[in-house]
Amino acid sequence: MTMRPPHPARAGGLRPAPRPAGRRRAAVRTGLLAALALTACTARPDAALSPPAAVAHRQPTAGTTRPAPRHPADDGTVSAPRDPADGGAVSALHRLVADGAPGAASLTTRGGGDFATRFATAGVADLHSGRRIGPQDHFRAGSITKTLVATVILQLVAEGRLTLHDSAAAHLPPGVPTRGKDNGSDLRRVTIRQLLDHTSGLFNYTADPRLSRQLSGAGFGAHRYDSHTPGELLRTALDHPPVAAPGTRFAYSNTNYLVLGLVIEAVTGHPYDAEIRRRILAPAGLGHTSFPGTDPVLPEPHGRGYARIGHRRVDATSLDPSRAGAAGEMITTLGDLNRFFSALLGGKFLAPRQMAEIRSEKGTGGTYGLGLYATALPCGVTVWGHDGDINGSYTRTAGTADGRQVVSYRINTAPLPDPAHGTAVLTAEFCARRPTGGRPDPGPPARP
Repeated sequence: MTMRPPHPARAGGLRPAPRPAGRRRAAVRTGLLAALALTACTARPDAALSPPAAVAHRQPTAGTTRPAPRHPADDGTVSAPRDPADGGAVSALHRLVADGAPGAASLTTRGGGDFATRFATAGVADLHSGRRIGPQDHFRAGSITKTLVATVILQLVAEGRLTLHDSAAAHLPPGVPTRGKDNGSDLRRVTIRQLLDHTSGLFNYTADPRLSRQLSGAGFGAHRYDSHTPGELLRTALDHPPVAAPGTRFAYSNTNYLVLGLVIEAVTGHPYDAEIRRRILAPAGLGHTSFPGTDPVLPEPHGRGYARIGHRRVDATSLDPSRAGAAGEMITTLGDLNRFFSALLGGKFLAPRQMAEIRSEKGTGGTYGLGLYATALPCGVTVWGHDGDINGSYTRTAGTADGRQVVSYRINTAPLPDPAHGTAVLTAEFCARRPTGGRPDPGPPARP
């Protein structure tokens, strides 16, 4: 979830404040998908702790001491012969740390997500203890939540329970606002497709000046544990004039996926996260992914997430994630992300027609599909995925069109300081055996 342009960002501090007990615990927390819980802390100069050098972890390969586990990331090991991408991936992570991230990590899987896995890390997960990021660490995935929401919407389309041309207002629970006051927005004019590809023109609720100060600005410390309902956040957005007429241009807005979460609830009779658990997490065995609701605490293990508020670095690990909801509340692990995108891109969740739809970027001039976007790398490889950020966490996942190779990387701050250096992580992994030429993709789509 992007809290502010181009991605939500915060950096962290050193001593976490006491964390209130969560009101709703995530239903699925077995292991690989989670992350940062926001906490106030005292500022300390960034140079006070020197991050350790980057390392790449490997598991013995075939013919040595032990075989690769079915889900290698679960035990923190890496299986694969020495690979030319190793040095490039570690160097790329070092650049992210040099840009100001306390820590960075990446996980690469090949062969459909079950083997040939490599984990690399640089910097630290915790500026106070100095421990490294681990392959099983949970973190907040931000807007990568959107890809799972889009997958469920397209499954409902395939089941004939709604169409992409339906009005969004036709599929909302009772009592949910559909129009703003005065010159505000009107969901009756917005279609499901326009929500999915961010061409609805709806104002991004996280850009509301008052709410933005509370979510990521000077008011963060006082409001980090505030709870929000989707209806309340939607009302904030609808009361702003639209940024464009529906269907006329791409304008990234968290409001779109907030509405799609409500659409899933209205169509199925279940909260959007319950449908994601039933349709995606359980079938794919994504036991470390969860949707925390109002629970501010990250599952163990986890590092810290850091945000910069003015000139202070603040520990942003714990916070009430209802600020993000269906637009970005998900907690996960690098391994669960890779398994999800491998299954999605490999056609395990969507029929061919819906797979073509989720990749279609026609409505945005090649910028964004229906919950996925493409990145053209300098070596000529095009990868598909999504990125996400929320206070103290930035994550990006990308995979080949068939899902046979997937890379996820993360830093424990947000936004990504230099998007080109983030794309360099993908280039190191996908282009190691290929000649490069031309200019690298500048990074994820711009987020207003």
